[in-house]
Amino acid sequence: MIHRHIRKVAVLGSGLMGTGIAAHLAGCGLEVLMLDILPPDLKPEENTKPAARNRIGLTSLQNALKAKPAAFFTNQLASRITVGNFEDDFSKIHDADWIIEVVVERLDIKKQVFEKVEKYRSQGSFISSNTSGIPIHLMMEGRSEDFLKNFLGTHFFNPARYMRLLEIIPTSKTDPEVVAFFMHFGDVLLGKQTVLCKDTPAFIANRVGVYAMAKIFHLTYELGLDIATVDTLTGPAIGRPKTGTFRLGDLVGMDTAVHVINGLRENCPKDEQIASFEIPPFLKFMIDNKFLGNKTRKGFYEKTAEKDAKGRPVVLALNLKTLEYGPSQKEKLPILDTLKQIDELPRRMKAIFKGDDKGAELLQRSFLGLFAYASNRIPEISDTLYAIDDALRAGFAWEKGPFEYWDMVGIADAVAFAEKRGEEIAPWVKDMLAAGNSSFYKMENGKRSCYNPATKQYEALPGGDTIIILDAYRDKKPVYQNAEVTLHDIGDGVLCLEFHSKMNAIGEGILRGLQESVRIAEEEGWKGLVIGNNAQNFTVGANLMMIAMLAYQQEWDELNMAVSLFQQTSMRLRYSAIPVVMSTQGYVFGGGCEFAMHCDAVMAASESYIGLVEVGVGLLPGGAGTKEFTVRLSDEYSKEGDVQIPSLIERFKTIATAQVATSAHEAFQFGYLQHKKDTVVPNTARNIAEAKGKVLELSESYVKPIQRNDINVLGRTGLGALYIAAHSLQLGHYASEHDVKIAKKIAWVLCGGDLTSPQQVSEQYLIDLEREAFLSLAGESKTLERIQFMLENGKPLRN
Repeated sequence: MIHRHIRKVAVLGSGLMGTGIAAHLAGCGLEVLMLDILPPDLKPEENTKPAARNRIGLTSLQNALKAKPAAFFTNQLASRITVGNFEDDFSKIHDADWIIEVVVERLDIKKQVFEKVEKYRSQGSFISSNTSGIPIHLMMEGRSEDFLKNFLGTHFFNPARYMRLLEIIPTSKTDPEVVAFFMHFGDVLLGKQTVLCKDTPAFIANRVGVYAMAKIFHLTYELGLDIATVDTLTGPAIGRPKTGTFRLGDLVGMDTAVHVINGLRENCPKDEQIASFEIPPFLKFMIDNKFLGNKTRKGFYEKTAEKDAKGRPVVLALNLKTLEYGPSQKEKLPILDTLKQIDELPRRMKAIFKGDDKGAELLQRSFLGLFAYASNRIPEISDTLYAIDDALRAGFAWEKGPFEYWDMVGIADAVAFAEKRGEEIAPWVKDMLAAGNSSFYKMENGKRSCYNPATKQYEALPGGDTIIILDAYRDKKPVYQNAEVTLHDIGDGVLCLEFHSKMNAIGEGILRGLQESVRIAEEEGWKGLVIGNNAQNFTVGANLMMIAMLAYQQEWDELNMAVSLFQQTSMRLRYSAIPVVMSTQGYVFGGGCEFAMHCDAVMAASESYIGLVEVGVGLLPGGAGTKEFTVRLSDEYSKEGDVQIPSLIERFKTIATAQVATSAHEAFQFGYLQHKKDTVVPNTARNIAEAKGKVLELSESYVKPIQRNDINVLGRTGLGALYIAAHSLQLGHYASEHDVKIAKKIAWVLCGGDLTSPQQVSEQYLIDLEREAFLSLAGESKTLERIQFMLENGKPLRN
């Protein structure tokens, strides 16, 4: 692989996609120059003012700073972006290591931009296009040899920060080493699932994903199903996003969807499923009336100004036959009831093919069409079937790709079902079955391998040495296991404890499992312990149901023991004889955050949402989290001298307002992570492997820490300031009376209680204060109301 570095990137185009890419690149540590055209309405008196001439790019950047969900990991990262325009600043691309074009989807304009790039770029710099569908080779005309060997497609998905897919599309002239570089760079530095694509229309994800969407459009119309019913059928029930199909269409925009569909019809005349890309009458109706989805506030769904009995906006749904909007008529289908009762996706897939109602028929036919379509795209769009699966998982947020779904149903069974429905399965699948192979994927020697239709062999998936998938260890006897955890030997003397309770909620099984894992590692000579899992979310926090039951039944001794066990577990992680490293992704709430704060290190995926959220259910962090904030405050006091009260108030507000970091980067600002020990991992798939590496690094010279007795607390001095801060929140209508009561309990722990003067205390002293405060709040009726509301509605009650 070539050994070049990318430090500075020029992004040409500041539309939604260009700005999103610029924000993500800045978040990954790169310096960004973002250019766009001069404003068409530039006035003569503005002609000499840089701010006016750069208005398009500057406005886009400001919009990105206000975007929800956030475009930046933290808004401070916007300082890495310099905004300019094509007229004044194009020559500055000479300093860029990589130039990425993100202008309007018109070949003539892209070619004009590349002609200008050729004039100003440095020899050897990389050039790419972010086109979503224009063939890359059509942009090559008139370009130099050096340009062409460094030129390829780099297709990000919107929003660039959150969608994990980065399609890499080389041309026949692209240097293979440049391709290898971007496959690696996109993975390790940009945190993306890089997928190598052939230069075919719509590449991989959109080619297959848009077919899948179009197929469901047609089936919904044919079967006469309500669109809201179909969104329920095609969402989390089958391992896909909660938008389902029609809400996804509104999110993407019908103009965009139709543009891609028309492009496929025009550019893929030999596609055997060309009929699926016909624009149905309801789509034509929507386009003609500019009902384009969320961008026009009306698409398949229309959110009205009316409110229902619960005060929520009334949402109307389009009837695909009558083309009228009306209240959604969700149908009660047996298949939906069946799927709700099954937790595991493989079992749900089996159940779908046993169903006989209209909902089951829609799912069966859509999956069988998908299986046939994906099989016939090899080798047209990709030589490997895992690339298609990777693209659909990362680009459309499917839990599994087409061939992984197919494995769940059973290849032979699905072929039989498909052919009964008139679907044409690719010959290589039948050849594979005839050779005695019954699955596309299998585990071999602890590594996942995939069938290669070209070689007719199973081959190990790339990245196996740098990515740890815990499914690879299922065929080995676990080192330890209970109903909520499994302790795996992940090699080189390192253990990994995996949570697998519902939503990874922390109950007694996880607490006992953590303590037992540390004991095993210490007593049996292991080098250290990783706490990590491959779930979407690391953990949602403590098992609220357990707390609610004990509190409602007033089993105070048992609740005291449960809270004490939580605290002891956090402390066991801190004061073990071996290094303990946590790898996180997704939600890291409550107890998960408290455990992270007590580990020797955290390898946090960029998209880790970390926070102490207990205030939302009327409690304070009771798993040694409030104590740990006090310890960290003490260390800040010794460094900051006279700024004790401001630091105290800042940390107090973090807990009292249940602030959740919207990225691992932001978690450092809130004090949940610390630069001296914790690290951001751009690619979520790599976090367990990175944590294992950290354990091995620390184990070389690990010394067991000693419990602290030197924690500085401010006593009444701090309490006065925090009580004032709490009441100011109430006066500003940011807090209720019960919020203030909780806040005062938090203040009590952070300040070490009612001490007459600042002094030093022990960790055990603070843990006892924290547990006492937790138990007192658990007995409050308003806290119990909050817990019940959260359990019933999945969101906090502010009472």
